[in-house]
Amino acid sequence: MASTSCQGIRFDFTGRFLPPVYILVFIVGLLANGWGLKSLLQKWKKLGIINVFVFNLGLADILYLLTLPFLVVYYFMERKWIFGDAFCKITRFCFNLNLYGSIGFLTCISVYRYLAIVHPMRVMGRITVTHSVGISVMVWFLVSVQSLPDMFYSKTFGNKPEQCFDTTSDSYVDDYIKYSLGRTFTGFCIPLLITLGCYGHVIVILCRTNTTDKVLKQRCLKLLFIVILLFSVCYIPYHVLKNLNLWSRVLQRQNICCEWSNGVYIAHQISRGLVCLNSALNTLVYLHGNEDIPAQLRRQLQQARKAFMRLTPSQVPLVELSNM
Repeated sequence: MASTSCQGIRFDFTGRFLPPVYILVFIVGLLANGWGLKSLLQKWKKLGIINVFVFNLGLADILYLLTLPFLVVYYFMERKWIFGDAFCKITRFCFNLNLYGSIGFLTCISVYRYLAIVHPMRVMGRITVTHSVGISVMVWFLVSVQSLPDMFYSKTFGNKPEQCFDTTSDSYVDDYIKYSLGRTFTGFCIPLLITLGCYGHVIVILCRTNTTDKVLKQRCLKLLFIVILLFSVCYIPYHVLKNLNLWSRVLQRQNICCEWSNGVYIAHQISRGLVCLNSALNTLVYLHGNEDIPAQLRRQLQQARKAFMRLTPSQVPLVELSNM
């Protein structure tokens, strides 16, 4: 929330924009992630190294998706939080776990792809599923420690049902922007640089080597496209606009009103909608990481088509009889 001392900030935009996005992401994300996790669990004994990271990616998405109905109620009630201060902080904590957990596991997948392509002989047999499980636990721990300080900032105002801030109230925004910049650097910038470095080197190796399997090249390029899509659409706009919006609030507390404050506020709310899309877009990693899932999807579509074709002729005689 920004200060109301400066005029022209359209706070009502959030209530109109975010609820439809949350509802769409909740439905699509829950169905897609539930289906993806079910497919992975059915072949748990054959779970590969990358699929361990994909499985944890799905868990992070489910954890956040379950909080969206409460946020929808919050905005439908014109930003009146009725679920208590503790649950408000838990809701925002789950968002941070999903956001930075997703970035962390995507980075792990990128590093493993890099090692498997650039240094295959060095890692062959040395990286096991046990190692990937241990790395996943470490990612959860680091993301939790990184997100925990956010819970100590004020998220509601007063004892009566009030707003549930996604950052904090104006009274603490000066300190919060420092924490936000630090978390952006450690939780987003460093993983982004690692991911870009890995895929940049991989692309160079694939272009120089003519003997590389074409299927491997295609899979690597597809995963690179998915990662670029997630970072470009979901992560980069959110982190840039969030910190700009916080900076505008700091200026407003100093009675410095900027003409760009309203534009940044609206753009930040749009980026909040885009960043939650990662819970649905992450399912693209399922399709890439598990070759059986696209095949299952094709079989189900074929079965649905056959069922529809069987149903259609059976309706023709009934129509003809009704016209006699």
